[in-house]
Amino acid sequence: MKDLHFNDEGRIKLIRGITQLSNAVKSTLGPSGHTVLIESPEHTAGITVTKDGVTVARSVELIDPVENLAVQIMKQAASRTATEAGDGTTTSIVLAEALVREGIKQLTPDVNKTEVLRELRLLSEEVVKGLEAKSKKVTSRQLRSVATISANNDREVGKIIADAYGEVGKDGIVTVERSEGSQTYYKATHGIKVDRGYSSNMFINDQRRDECILSDCDILVSDAEINNILSIENILAPIIREGGRLLIIAPCSGGVINTLAANVIKRGLKVCVIPPPSFGYKQHELMSDIALAVGATYFSEKTGDDMSHMEPSDLGHAERVIIGQSESIIIKDGNIDVLPRVEQLWEAHAAATKRGDRDFIMSRIASLTGGIGVIYVGGHTDLEQKELFDRVDDAVCAVRSALIEGILPGSGVALYHASLGDGNSIANKILNKALASPLLQILLNAGIEMRADRYDRFGYGVDIKTGDWGELLKLGVIDPTRVTKSALQNAVSVAITILSTNAIITMARA
Repeated sequence: MKDLHFNDEGRIKLIRGITQLSNAVKSTLGPSGHTVLIESPEHTAGITVTKDGVTVARSVELIDPVENLAVQIMKQAASRTATEAGDGTTTSIVLAEALVREGIKQLTPDVNKTEVLRELRLLSEEVVKGLEAKSKKVTSRQLRSVATISANNDREVGKIIADAYGEVGKDGIVTVERSEGSQTYYKATHGIKVDRGYSSNMFINDQRRDECILSDCDILVSDAEINNILSIENILAPIIREGGRLLIIAPCSGGVINTLAANVIKRGLKVCVIPPPSFGYKQHELMSDIALAVGATYFSEKTGDDMSHMEPSDLGHAERVIIGQSESIIIKDGNIDVLPRVEQLWEAHAAATKRGDRDFIMSRIASLTGGIGVIYVGGHTDLEQKELFDRVDDAVCAVRSALIEGILPGSGVALYHASLGDGNSIANKILNKALASPLLQILLNAGIEMRADRYDRFGYGVDIKTGDWGELLKLGVIDPTRVTKSALQNAVSVAITILSTNAIITMARA
C-alpha cells in the first residue's frame, strides 16, 4: 500500500524535514560553529562528536516518511559536494534550505514554475562563471590557511597538511591513514598514481573507504590479456603458498577476475586486479613507466612476450598500494632509480612540437617524480581519532581542490558578492536571497551583527577568529574555488528537485 501527498500538504512536510536537517547541520558552520553529538551503533563506541556537516547529515533519519524524503534529497547535496571537493557540505545544505524556503515563498500559483526553475539554473551557472573569474592562485602561505580552515581551524593540523604538500609538491598526492599511537604526523615518499581502479568491488578490503590496500606487495605488469588463470600459475602458486600479496596490472577476462575475486572472498587471497591505464601508444608508454618504477619486467603483446614464461623474479615490488574505484596509488620502496628515464623524457619534451604530446610527457614526468605523502592520524581514544581523521581527510581534499582551481575569499563572502544585482525576476530574487545565507549563518553562529556597509567591497569582511576586519585573502580567511562552486551547484540541483515536486508517494505505515 502507498500513501499519496499533494500540493501544500506535501510541501509543508518537505520543508519541515529540510528545516530539521538544516538546523542540525548549519550550527556547525564557520569558526564559531558548534559540535554535534551523535548516537549510532555504526560509530566508534556508539557515539561520535563532530563539526563535519556531511557526517551530521548522514546521521539524520526522520520518522515521518515525507520529511525523511526531504532529508534524503538534501543529503545528496552534502554527499556530492564532499565527493567533488572534500569540503563545503554545510554550506551546500544552508544554500539548499535558503533556495527552497525562498522558492516556496516566490512560486505562487500564478507563476510559471518551470520557466522560473529553468532560469534559476541558468543564473546559478552565471554565478559559477563569475566565481571562476575571481579565483586566485594559491600561495604556500595561503595553502596552510586553507588546510587550517578546512580542519575546523586546527592550526597544528593545518601545518601538518601544508608541510606534507610542500614536500611532495603540487604534482604529489597526499593520503590519510590511522596512526597506531596518539601522535598525528606525516611521512613523504615517492610513488605513482594510476588512473584506473579495481576491476571488481569484491577486491575491496577496506569497506569504510571502499579501497583495496595491500602492503609489501608484488606487482605484475602486462598489456597482454590474461584469459586463463593457469597462464599465471607460476606467479600465483608462491603467492598463495607464502601468503604474499599481488597487484595485477593487466587486462583480464571476466572468468579470471571472477576466479580471483572468489578466492579473495572465500580463501583470503590477497590479490587485486586493475586494467592498464589509457589506450594505444599512451598505454604502452605508461605501462613501461610503471614497470620501470616498481622494478618489474614488462610483458607486452607488442614484443611477443609469452605470459606462461613469467617467473616470480619478473614481478615488481611496492611498499604499499591503495586501489580505489577509479584510481590507484603505488608507493614505491625507493630502490629503483628513475632519473635516467626522467632525463630522457625531458629531452623528448623539449623536442615535441604538439601541445598534446608535451602535456602527456609532462604527466609521465610528474607520475615518476611526484611524491606521495601519508598523514597518520592519532588520538588518545578511538572517538578522538575518528573525529580528527574525518577533519584531516576533508582538509586534505580541500587543499587539493585549492591547488587545482585556486581560492576565493572565505566566510561566505564570495557567494554574498556573487549576487546578480537588483534583477526583478523571481529566479533572481530566489538566488540572491540564498547567496547571502552562508555569510549570515556564519555571523549568527559567531554572535556578530551583520553590517552591510562593512561588506560593500568584494573580498572584505571579518576574520571570525580574531575580530579583525580587512581583505580576507590577506587575513587567511580562504575557501577553495571548487568547494564554493560545488556547494552552490549541488544546492541548486537539489532545490530545483524539491521545488518542482507536486506529488509525493511513500510506503504506507501501519
